[in-house]
Amino acid sequence: MSEKEFEHVVVEKNEEGNYAIISINRPNKLNALTTQTLREIYEAMEQFELDPSVRCIVLRGTKNVTKKPAFSAGADLSSPMGKGLKPNIPVHWTISMGQKHRYYTLIEQFPKPVIGAVDGYAFGGGCELSLVCDILIATKRSFFGFPEIARGIFPGNGGTQRMARRIGVNRALNMIYFGERVPADKMYEWGHVSYLCDDGEEFEKLIHEKASWLGCGPTTALLIIKKAVKFGTQVPIEVGNQFEMLGFGVNAGSKDVNEGITAFLQKRDPKFTGGI
Repeated sequence: MSEKEFEHVVVEKNEEGNYAIISINRPNKLNALTTQTLREIYEAMEQFELDPSVRCIVLRGTKNVTKKPAFSAGADLSSPMGKGLKPNIPVHWTISMGQKHRYYTLIEQFPKPVIGAVDGYAFGGGCELSLVCDILIATKRSFFGFPEIARGIFPGNGGTQRMARRIGVNRALNMIYFGERVPADKMYEWGHVSYLCDDGEEFEKLIHEKASWLGCGPTTALLIIKKAVKFGTQVPIEVGNQFEMLGFGVNAGSKDVNEGITAFLQKRDPKFTGGI
């Protein structure tokens, strides 16, 4: 278990698979997000940043469902904006959203692989949270969407930007304009969901399988792959290729590369120790 205690999240470590599970633990509110929730998610992740025994993060909703299963049903509209912020001052809304954006970005830029495990609702801010994960495992009973338009607002935590880049402008506009609930199988077809499965035992087994694969993998190579794919693709390809080549050189000096090549020559499975 994590040494640090949190109010909105629960943290567990899987020693066998070298990964940590961070569960949003607000079941009575369908895991609705506040700035505190996002801050705690990141702080829970941050404590494993340099921990070689944790090489992958699983982000999910709590298993202890009291209403309906949910990754996160979105922003907690009953929560205060934050200290000193007033809802009747427009610029304060910009500041409030900026505070949330900061944590979404930090989660997205975390140096180790992040698996989003979605069972149930992923709406609004919860859908935006799924967008900052690297790999998404979803149950067939899950739904994604941006219902904000029904309240006269729109997804302001990166939803208009990340979703358009993920599934295309037209599909993103349909989701945001009409507030449609899109089933997980459709999001899988569109490329947002990486793996689709039944809920229950199959879901838990698949999470463990993929998290263990990454958790037992070569940490430095995974870090550079993440940076190259997620951020190298946002610049011209020649710039991205230069970044890739530099990353390859950095990775060449890691212990895991030596272990991988030695294992290949000795015709055995590699035993990566990780570490950044």
